[in-house]
Amino acid sequence: MNTTMALPSHAPRSRWLHQMAWAAGAVVLVYAALLAALWFDQEALLFDPVPLPADHQFAFGSDVHETWIDVPGARLNALHLQLPNPDGVVFFLHGNSGNLETWYVNADFYRNANVDMFMLDYRGYGKSSGHIQSEAQLEGDVLAAWNTIAPLYAGKRRVIFGRSIGTGLAATLAAQVQPEQTVLVSPYESMLALAGEHYPWVPSALLRYPLRSDLALPLLKGPVLLAHGEKDTLIPPANSERLQRLARNAKLLIVPGAAHNDMQRFDTYLNGVRAAMVGK
Repeated sequence: MNTTMALPSHAPRSRWLHQMAWAAGAVVLVYAALLAALWFDQEALLFDPVPLPADHQFAFGSDVHETWIDVPGARLNALHLQLPNPDGVVFFLHGNSGNLETWYVNADFYRNANVDMFMLDYRGYGKSSGHIQSEAQLEGDVLAAWNTIAPLYAGKRRVIFGRSIGTGLAATLAAQVQPEQTVLVSPYESMLALAGEHYPWVPSALLRYPLRSDLALPLLKGPVLLAHGEKDTLIPPANSERLQRLARNAKLLIVPGAAHNDMQRFDTYLNGVRAAMVGK
């Protein structure tokens, strides 16, 4: 007599449902872990600081002076080109990687325009101490630096200059202090919008650095230059086009043939920036 019991007809379907539920749960767990990593490691994704030894010596000329800005919990290193009788100053907020050694590379451009140039390293960059922890902290740091430097140029032309990730900080600072000129090179409409374009699967609420240039530009009263490489794929030029529509006095300069990291090789860019710096 055959005593083998037949499995119910629904057993294969039940086993398949359990497997699918387990797989779905695993996907949810992986997704949640990834989102948690994005939340807690956001600074590592956005910022790429390269430290320098404390005894590092910069060699950009005798008229480029090393200086320090004290902020809560840190000390920011900066370089300040100081000419005998400058017509103004460029307050430069650099991009997300490197340090002053790699960014302060064209002092002659500013010398020839007869303007001083001040550039600081963010927390953790170069010889600056501390670590970036929030957007509010970053904005407070650059405002503290501006409040140290800007009074030295009262009555002269003061230009806030942002490059790449520094454009969001520059736009917010400019809205606060209303400089004579703002220059944003390779700007993004907002980091919130840019992240949505590159990573649509990431919830917008997860971004702790929204960097809303689109909210700052309508508040600017002075002229704005938006310069963008025609072939920029990291931050497409459509970002500058959208920002131009938000600023009342914005000029858009699209540099033919330029991408994101090679703008300084093009005379169209250099001539446009020089004209903005000197007010022509």
